[in-house]
Amino acid sequence: MLDAGDDIHPLFHAAPSGVEFRKLRKRLVQQVREALETYAMVRPGDRWLVCLSGGKDSYTLLAVLTELNWRGLLPVELLACNLDQGQPGFPATVLPEFLAARGVPHRIEYQDTYSVVTAKTPAGRTYCALCSRLRRGILYRIAREEGCAAVVLGHHRDDILETFFMNLFHGGRLATMPPKLVNEDGDLMVLRPLAFVAEADCARFARAMAYPIIPCDLCGSQDGLQRAQVKALLDDWERRSPGRRQVMFRALMNARPSHLPDPALFDFAGLHPGPLEES
Repeated sequence: MLDAGDDIHPLFHAAPSGVEFRKLRKRLVQQVREALETYAMVRPGDRWLVCLSGGKDSYTLLAVLTELNWRGLLPVELLACNLDQGQPGFPATVLPEFLAARGVPHRIEYQDTYSVVTAKTPAGRTYCALCSRLRRGILYRIAREEGCAAVVLGHHRDDILETFFMNLFHGGRLATMPPKLVNEDGDLMVLRPLAFVAEADCARFARAMAYPIIPCDLCGSQDGLQRAQVKALLDDWERRSPGRRQVMFRALMNARPSHLPDPALFDFAGLHPGPLEES
């Protein structure tokens, strides 16, 4: 799976050759392949819009999908897409130059959602919800214009866990980001191939590859974000009991409706004991 000689995609020309990095890269590829297969994400011949924010997670997503595609293990067409949302100081040339230099097909879209979000969000509230809603609508439009069947996002295992606990603590429901879903209009798939990948591995990979990281400074400086609080809680649990995140994620994949008090998931009304069998 790893490169030999000149058989290498330009996206990996700066890849370290050390053993630890090779193990990391192999683990990422294996985990993404497992997610693709577990959730039946791939329809051969489809075109995927791979959303690239410039953060460590989306760089990792693009690299691993490109790896699989390059090796003939992902029979879809990839189109990288960055949405420039008009944030002050956003380095607009970084991603176009990065992608062009490596021969990655891409589309850069400019939409000033920053002005809309800052104008419409009440003082003291976070921007995330409105920003996410606007961004999602624009990406769906781009996917349709480009003939893409799927919008592919860089949410990883830790994002999925954090969203679960945010819904648990603040939303009063058991729900999270699914690895695969159909959008509300029913015409696009939304895929999260990094569903089994730890955030720490994304960070290690992006750091080793020296990707030009673009931080999200729209809401990152706001204090008291619910997600930041949940993340800190999970970090503390992980420090006290290493491996706790993975155990919790496995629990999300092992739900038992008959052992949850939701009558919409299980027919409690029709649950009755049967006659004892005679020995």
